[in-house]
Amino acid sequence: MAAQTYSIDFDGYWREKNKGGVPKISGVYCVYSCVYNASEKNISIKELIYIGESENVNERIDGHEKLPDWKKHLKSGEELCYNFGGVSSSSRERCEAAMIFKHKHPENTEYVNSFPFDQTTMKLGGKTAKLTTNFTVNRT
Repeated sequence: MAAQTYSIDFDGYWREKNKGGVPKISGVYCVYSCVYNASEKNISIKELIYIGESENVNERIDGHEKLPDWKKHLKSGEELCYNFGGVSSSSRERCEAAMIFKHKHPENTEYVNSFPFDQTTMKLGGKTAKLTTNFTVNRT
């Protein structure tokens, strides 16, 4: 493996009740706590809780075994929200690992303290609340 750069454009945010709208394709996703303002019809992102990857992000989020753990991070008036960035099957794990290693959020355990891939540069665009948008991580 050699040094690699990945560009991911994130779309979202889907609230828990609308998560069926998350694409049914390969990619990386983030789980957040957020507050929905009904009068302004917008959300305010509060905390990045989890980063994951899947061949079918919609199905993975819908039946995720960590859903109860994610909900433990919610404060009064908050709900879960999701965003998504399309990534090819061959690159998903490396991109997920780089994002986890960089952000070290509360519900991931794998890749928090080690990064097993060659130098990886990430360029994130779109809906990237609480994410560093341009960074490089090296094998540890």
